[in-house]
Amino acid sequence: MDQPQSFDGADVPDPPAGGSPERATLMGTLAHLWPYIWPGDRFDLKMRVVWSLVLLLAAKLITLAVPFSFKWATDALTGADTAPVAADNWHLWVIASPLLLTASYGAMRIMMAVLTQWRDGIFARVAMHAVRKLATITFIHMHELSLRFHLERKTGGLTRVLERGREGIEVIVRMVILQLIPTIVEVSLLMAVLLWQFDWRYVVATLITVTVYMYYTYIATEWRIGIRRKMNDSDTEANTKAIDSLLNYETVKYFSAEAREAQRYDRSVARYEEASVHTYTSLAVLNTGQAVIFTLGLTATMLMCAIGVRNGTNTVGDFVLVNAMMIQLYQPLNFMGMVYREIKQAIIDIEKMFGVLHREAEIKDAPDARPLAVTAGTVRFEDVRFAYEPTRPILKGISFEVPAGKTVAIVGPSGAGKSTISRLLFRLYDVSGGKILIDGQDIRAVTQDSLRASIGMVPQDTVLFNDTIRYNIRYGRWDASDAEVEEAARLAQIDHFIRMAPKGYETQVGERGLKLSGGEKQRVAIARTVLKAPPILVLDEATSALDTHTEHEIQGALDRVARNRTSLVIAHRLSTIVGADEIIVLDQGRIAERGTHANLLAQGGLYASMWNRQREAEAAREKLAQMADSSEAPNREPPPVDDALTAPAAAE
Repeated sequence: MDQPQSFDGADVPDPPAGGSPERATLMGTLAHLWPYIWPGDRFDLKMRVVWSLVLLLAAKLITLAVPFSFKWATDALTGADTAPVAADNWHLWVIASPLLLTASYGAMRIMMAVLTQWRDGIFARVAMHAVRKLATITFIHMHELSLRFHLERKTGGLTRVLERGREGIEVIVRMVILQLIPTIVEVSLLMAVLLWQFDWRYVVATLITVTVYMYYTYIATEWRIGIRRKMNDSDTEANTKAIDSLLNYETVKYFSAEAREAQRYDRSVARYEEASVHTYTSLAVLNTGQAVIFTLGLTATMLMCAIGVRNGTNTVGDFVLVNAMMIQLYQPLNFMGMVYREIKQAIIDIEKMFGVLHREAEIKDAPDARPLAVTAGTVRFEDVRFAYEPTRPILKGISFEVPAGKTVAIVGPSGAGKSTISRLLFRLYDVSGGKILIDGQDIRAVTQDSLRASIGMVPQDTVLFNDTIRYNIRYGRWDASDAEVEEAARLAQIDHFIRMAPKGYETQVGERGLKLSGGEKQRVAIARTVLKAPPILVLDEATSALDTHTEHEIQGALDRVARNRTSLVIAHRLSTIVGADEIIVLDQGRIAERGTHANLLAQGGLYASMWNRQREAEAAREKLAQMADSSEAPNREPPPVDDALTAPAAAE
């Protein structure tokens, strides 16, 4: 018995290569799919393909024999001279018995069905393995694409591309092997039988019928392709809007925008409704035309045979035979039309999936890339230049060094390029000019896996997986034990809160971690980084979205994590980086000032101005808070802090 094969990455081939996927073709699609239908490392699947083809041929031979048993039974019942009856030979009489011939007709139909279903069952493993493997490759490739790609795409649209592409692959694999090839074989054999059993006129009439039928099917299907594209586009749009709205559930509630969101979604669904109606209407037109064309061909061949019966050149059995064969031809012909429609529609469904596969990864390992060897952890930026768009440079020649075990902070106004620095260090983008070195090694010359394994990140906006707290902390180091996970949580000062929850570490955090408060999510992110234990740490405005009380608690945990590590801190609140070994002030993509907190204040420049503004804002907030406190009852209880884990849901 075949066992499901796991994917560890080693057996996943490269994404299909080729030209532009904008208008995928059947042959191009089959060329991409063939390595998955006939995998070089799976002998068992190859044998399934071979055995399926053997059963296919056997089933089609029996299919052609079915109308003959019908003819012989009819001739035997009518007593036609051509029926194989000999009164003095009892065994020939038995063979020619109408009852036996009728029974054989039923037996052959049963055998035909059994062989066909047996073939389908055997080939199912091949088809679904191809679907699974190519879907996995696409999923992996999506993760390999750059941050730029994902910022330009919508999550709902991408998931629909993957879903429809997976379904389209299944349709093509199953249709080509289980429908298209059998139909071609059956039509070819049937033409040969018509020529042998009747004459060339029947073949010509049948060929004309098939040709006109297929031409009409082609024209009508091509017309329907544009309608199908519109339906798919409107479906993707509606799905994207639904996901976008649900992900922003709280924002919708804040602004009482349920009705507006419903109208926005309804407009998209209305476009899908209109396109769907056109799709089904065009399908009715296609089916009607096909039925008319085939019926005319069927009538022509039966008229010729009826004339032959009247002239004595054919028997009633021949009349039944030609009718049965033409009716039997209708099924594969109808399949041909359906196969063509389904394959064309499946190609439309997967062309965007192939578009993703053909999208080159912006960030790639160099052919001779080697693992990063971190000896001390010194990070150096040398004349680094970068632009998301060529016409809008972000960094304009940045040079600085973060010595091993030291902390360097990056501050500056919004849009100065602070967060871009962390993205470049993580190599989510490559620099446009200059270079970034870690212990003297250009990060473009080392493998991405080793680079990112050496850097820990605590971002401003922590997004968690919709799983348990234990799962999210263990994400930092997947082979960590439960004891190590809990120790990391203790160091991040979240262990106490977790144990207060009824399910403890098995508490579900909800979509994107929305069941936790902002402070709790940040602590989970810190615990994850503690568990990873990287030699280099990046804090990208890790406390800017938190209240002052929570910020102080989180800052203490961050200070413990950063101790004895090379730390690059990107800060919005200057009070969090006063103890940094060096503070770099960015302005419009350049280093405007640098030095310690005291030195920068003494310079009275941009940093001092930012510091004074923040201090004034904090003083104003404190004054307002004191005024609010004095107006309230003196015996009020203080509000709970970070109690999300003990409540059904919490929001900061």
